[in-house]
Amino acid sequence: MHSIDPRTAQPFGASWPDTTADELDAICAAAAKAATSMRRKTTRERADMLEHMAAALEERRSDLVALADAETALGEPRLNGELTRTAFQLRFLAEAILSGDHHRATISPPTDSPMGPLPDLRRSVVPLGPIAVFAASNFPFAFSVPGGDTAAAIAAGCPVVVKVHPSHPALSAAVASALTDALDRAGAPAGTFAAVSGVETGARLVQHRAIAAVAFTGSLQGGRALFDLACARPDPIPFYGELGSLNPVVVTPAAARARGAGIGADWVASVTLGGGQFCTKPGLLLVPADGAAPVIEAIGTAVGSSPAAVLLNEPTHRRFGSGVERLTEHTTLVASSAADASTGFSASPVVVRTTVAAALQAPGVLDEIFGPVGIVLEYATLAEVDELLDHLGGTLTATIQGEDRDPDAPALVELAAGVAGRVIWNGYPTGVAVSPSMQHGGPWPASTAPRDTSVGTASIERFVRPVSYQNLPEPLLPPELRTP
Repeated sequence: MHSIDPRTAQPFGASWPDTTADELDAICAAAAKAATSMRRKTTRERADMLEHMAAALEERRSDLVALADAETALGEPRLNGELTRTAFQLRFLAEAILSGDHHRATISPPTDSPMGPLPDLRRSVVPLGPIAVFAASNFPFAFSVPGGDTAAAIAAGCPVVVKVHPSHPALSAAVASALTDALDRAGAPAGTFAAVSGVETGARLVQHRAIAAVAFTGSLQGGRALFDLACARPDPIPFYGELGSLNPVVVTPAAARARGAGIGADWVASVTLGGGQFCTKPGLLLVPADGAAPVIEAIGTAVGSSPAAVLLNEPTHRRFGSGVERLTEHTTLVASSAADASTGFSASPVVVRTTVAAALQAPGVLDEIFGPVGIVLEYATLAEVDELLDHLGGTLTATIQGEDRDPDAPALVELAAGVAGRVIWNGYPTGVAVSPSMQHGGPWPASTAPRDTSVGTASIERFVRPVSYQNLPEPLLPPELRTP
């Protein structure tokens, strides 16, 4: 791997070798050994690990942000905010486990029942073991080496082996070093954290006998391939993949009449945020055909004046170009940015339009395209919206732009909840709050595990499994199950 400046498409710095098979075996063996020690760590000790990790990122903020900007071109203001979020998420999960709620402890004393005497039963959770985490390209802190999957696994008491993303290898190495030092200072066992690199290494990691579960954020194609490997093991393991999502926004007729121009402009701002490289980018805007004109006019104005985006890497840039070319074969151009996009991995924002009926018949129109591109779909009836959402399948988010006492809102909320992990009213989905109530996931193809979330306190639940203890003496029970 080489660091590449997306602004110029030129490599810089040192090269980064792939992890060898022997090195991976040693790393996974160390993680397996660490898992035994981590299982015995108290909640306070695991919280200390997370707090040390957060502090390590903040102590190196200046150097890490500069390195991240050089490899991603996301800009230092955005990256500073992302590092702050990442540190907050680590501390947030530390506080969550200190509350004890993550144990999901239940105690059922012995009692009589119509079926006869019932034993003393107490239920809690235990860590799964070493977790393989696949870093994402678009959030080099929040969904990469120090991101939510790593934080949740450590909170659960599991060692982590991160497969770094090739788009930011130097940053990944620097962050991995910082986290390793932080965990050492916090008293974590050797082998609690490691980073590996290489496509083949990633495949071997998923299949390694020491790995107990996988967390992945990335493309549908890559995620599905790894998911299949996890399922094909002699001992299949959970694969928590966050994959592709179009995140539709449905504008009701009442909202289009009341504020169509504002909706159009705000939607463009959300589509182009971060160069359109968010998994929560609202890629589809559904507008009523008889109220589309003001929305589309505002979209054209906003897109025309939008700056060019710098995409993260060459594959994203290449797929954006081919995806837009394919899209324009079956749609009508609304507008494209006049900004210069001739250098590096630059790309001009583009919005196209067609009808729901036409989109359902056109191959590829409803495929996700990473980058600053959006599709406006005109619908004639809510039945067409229903048909489209059913065709799309699962999505991370679904947004409704409606009005107070909107007659179409109840039906749309029901439709949205049927396909999305998060339903949004009069907002946009790009922000993903770190909150106990956040659901970041959805039915296939948004994720491989629609019951689970990769953000929020419930993200810890992916990396534990329940155990019931029957008639055990108090001293042998986990602390959370002992009688107060």
